[in-house]
Amino acid sequence: MTGPVEAVLFDLDDTICTYERSADDILAIAFERVGVEPFFDAEEYIERLGEFSEAGSGDDIRDTRRAAFGTFAAEAGHGEAVGEEIADIYTDERDQANVRFLDGAERALDALADAYRVGMVTNGDPWMQSQKLAGLGIEDRFEVIVHGGHDAPYKPDPEPFHLALEELGVDADRTVHVGNSHASDVTGAHAAGLRSVWLAEGEPPFDHDPEPHHVVESLHDLAEEPWG
Repeated sequence: MTGPVEAVLFDLDDTICTYERSADDILAIAFERVGVEPFFDAEEYIERLGEFSEAGSGDDIRDTRRAAFGTFAAEAGHGEAVGEEIADIYTDERDQANVRFLDGAERALDALADAYRVGMVTNGDPWMQSQKLAGLGIEDRFEVIVHGGHDAPYKPDPEPFHLALEELGVDADRTVHVGNSHASDVTGAHAAGLRSVWLAEGEPPFDHDPEPHHVVESLHDLAEEPWG
């Protein structure tokens, strides 16, 4: 039986914050400096990153990125060293703390932290994600932070959600998870038995399965506690 909500878990990237410079912007700089035509984009990079990181291994994102870009280069007919050089430029150019709140995110965090236990389940390297939280000044807002791909497999695997619930001491059916990715956040939350809130900013009308329990267009809506 579903009871009242006691805890709220958040995704980080493109839910609470976004980079001031996009991944494609930085890739364009890297390709130009190396002097080759682009042979992959940010979408492919993000979709395939899991191929190069063993879940729970604690791999450094910088090493994982070098392995990924080296493989992409080899597949495109360049030497792996070309991809590794692009990865190194990308790392130098990417300031992980140069992020900003998405509209309504800070208000939602302030409102919900007063009423609920608050945690985070994010896919990403702790080295990288901690800089984003510090850049936003919210590193102390969360009682627990679980990093998919490091502390547990990547979302949508249910394990990172289960780890967060165990740390908080809250049941799954008393917890909602908020995220922008239907594939990772909604699917993962449902697999773990949580209620889902999908941030569908700019998305077309809903036609995905599983259907999220709640859909919000911005995090301003989240402050109104749609599950209530």
